[in-house]
Amino acid sequence: MKLPRKLHIKSYGCQMNVYDAQRMVDTLAGEGFVETASVDDADLVILNTCHIREKASEKVYSELGRLRVAKDEAARQGRRMNIAVAGCVAQAEGNEIIHRAPVVDVVVGPQSYHHLPELLARAEANGHALETEFPIEDKFAFLPPPKPAAIRARGISSFVTVQEGCDKFCTFCVVPYTRGAEVSRPVAKIIDDVKRLAEHGVREITLIGQNVNAYHGEGPDGRAWPLGTLLHHLAGIPGIVRLRYSTSHPRDIDETLIEAHRDIPAVMPFVHLPVQSGSDRVLAAMNRKHTARDYRRAIDRFRAVRQDIAFSSDFIVGFPGEIEEDFRATLDLVTQIGYAGAYSFKYSPRPGTPAAEMREMVSAEEMDERLARLQELIDSQQSAFNRASIGTTVDVLFERSARNPGQIVGRTAYLQPAHVMAPETIIGQVLPVRIESLERYSLLGELAAPLPTPATVPGAQPAINSSATRIGA
Repeated sequence: MKLPRKLHIKSYGCQMNVYDAQRMVDTLAGEGFVETASVDDADLVILNTCHIREKASEKVYSELGRLRVAKDEAARQGRRMNIAVAGCVAQAEGNEIIHRAPVVDVVVGPQSYHHLPELLARAEANGHALETEFPIEDKFAFLPPPKPAAIRARGISSFVTVQEGCDKFCTFCVVPYTRGAEVSRPVAKIIDDVKRLAEHGVREITLIGQNVNAYHGEGPDGRAWPLGTLLHHLAGIPGIVRLRYSTSHPRDIDETLIEAHRDIPAVMPFVHLPVQSGSDRVLAAMNRKHTARDYRRAIDRFRAVRQDIAFSSDFIVGFPGEIEEDFRATLDLVTQIGYAGAYSFKYSPRPGTPAAEMREMVSAEEMDERLARLQELIDSQQSAFNRASIGTTVDVLFERSARNPGQIVGRTAYLQPAHVMAPETIIGQVLPVRIESLERYSLLGELAAPLPTPATVPGAQPAINSSATRIGA
């Protein structure tokens, strides 16, 4: 009997890469690969890369240096270890990766990973294989569905890609060049994916895309459906109790999305809406195609239909030409809106983007000082948001066993981790929790009602493997 080959994937960056990594696992399962947490005993190691954050390429090459040692050791043991670089760095740098790191066998862009079995065969025959073109065919039409056991092992929350690429061309961003133009998947394919996940215990779906609220997939009626309409239909799938989506652009908020937050209990009142800066001058230089006032109006539209809605955002500090007045405008915007959390980064140039050619650079010292001020403000808002939960009763979707014996952890509507002492049978259920205290970013509490029996839980599913970790946790 042929032993299964072992696969290790290290994924960097965005939620899309987490999802892509899972689909690579599903694709390679048909080739006899099973996942391993250890690099040392892997027959195939895939680095699924991201090009958004600072020094992304350098981190990849540093990791490849460590993998060369592991590959040499595998060869001394008489076995072959293949190394593949996938994702956005692969798309951006292509053959340069093989030139700089000959240890790499396969380089594959994010639109072509459904060809991994063929690429591995080509590498076996020719030494290396490269595919970074944007293929004509839709990769989702060729990806095998995840096996039921894989769905259950991944937990009660799942990502589903509904849209890829971006047409906005922000001057700092490589996504249009590494992920391509905006493309939306057909509604029927998404519904099939979500039904399959729900049938095997998934309770929460996060729809993902580089610009997810630009979704315009073909519906069963032949018309383009916006994201809000898609959410309405997914909410009717038995077993699905929570719906989320990320990441959105302020320019693509239409009335159907606002109505979805107003009318659909399953759509969570938590929106990640990146603004990047509070300065109109900087936003124009970024080619964001919205002003700070436009952004505030978008926030107001959501709050008009859901008073309990909360927001997170992305910020870039030290964009070329940013002066203190611009930065203060960002602080003013953060103060006015009030966030439940946010991601903030110092600007770093991406080769090939227009901003990389800008010469009015902000000094490293100024960037560090501004980032510290911004993060202090954001952290204070997040802490206040979390403290406001103490003494209240909130609904929690329980996901898995926590580290402490007898403790189960779940997430609130706002993605706050919440811990209670309870049996594993509550995994997969949404239950009210009375919050008693706060430990760093986690809420601690106790169940506020008697445990229901499975028969009394709407859409109840069998308990998920309690050792499974929530994606992105």
